[in-house]
Amino acid sequence: MVRANGAVSLRELARVVQTSEVTVRRDVRALEAEGLLDRRHGGAVLPGGFTRESGFPQKSHLATAEKTAIADLAANFVEEGEAIVVGAGTTTQELARRLARVPGLTVVTNSLLVAQALAHANRVEVVMTGGTLRGSNYALVGSGAEQSLQGLRVSRAFLSGSGLTAERGLSTSNMLSASVDRALVQAASEVVVLADHTKLGTDTMFQTVPTDVITRLVTDDPPAHDDRAQTELQALADQGVQIAVAGASGNPGGDEVPARRQQRRDVALPGPRRGAPSGPGLRNAGVLGEAGAERERARVADLRRR
Repeated sequence: MVRANGAVSLRELARVVQTSEVTVRRDVRALEAEGLLDRRHGGAVLPGGFTRESGFPQKSHLATAEKTAIADLAANFVEEGEAIVVGAGTTTQELARRLARVPGLTVVTNSLLVAQALAHANRVEVVMTGGTLRGSNYALVGSGAEQSLQGLRVSRAFLSGSGLTAERGLSTSNMLSASVDRALVQAASEVVVLADHTKLGTDTMFQTVPTDVITRLVTDDPPAHDDRAQTELQALADQGVQIAVAGASGNPGGDEVPARRQQRRDVALPGPRRGAPSGPGLRNAGVLGEAGAERERARVADLRRR
């Protein structure tokens, strides 16, 4: 099934083979160990990912809850009366559904799915690029799409892709899609990448947005056992990418990953993680006297041991 479709969900596998998702998950783990496929949250894809791209029907069933949370958070970065570009993808389609409520918005897109989501939004103007229709993701690509973007200038670009790493940035498996995404980026003052945690640490064939061009990443909170995603998030933050995590720390409004060093871009730095504990301090020893100061030091030492 994975070879035929490029990707498949655990739910669909369990239905076809008439067993539980727990059993399917165990079998998928064994197949991954043999190098026959790669696990993704809620499903499996062909190994490697450098040449094969999953079609829209397969992508739409993977990490659906995460994409919804990412779209909810990303919509907060769009302001009334703004002009933006929105690329193709299942996550950007979710974003578009939420943008229908933003008055005075102008959306430039090469995605039929994004345009469809906004078709009945009376207060949103939709501008479609030209180009050739690519049926696997319902996007307009080719020289016509790229030429229609020349001379365009908007405030933000919202893009998705097949993989995201701190080393190469955002990438995709298709050359034509990558070329149009690069043209969308050229038209924007800021670039916002929407990527769920399953794409973190995944590198695909064609680079679309280098890391130093990405202004902000909107993602979901990776599972505690997903060391690769956690490491990649921190590496992206260290390279100056502002990271908004949907639902982090139990906060549906999102949280941020703090950078370990000064960011390269002239943007507001993410603050420290919320709820960080602060150690107990010594009270004024001059007021307490020598005996009191000794008792205070013992109190602090006891608190730290606890």
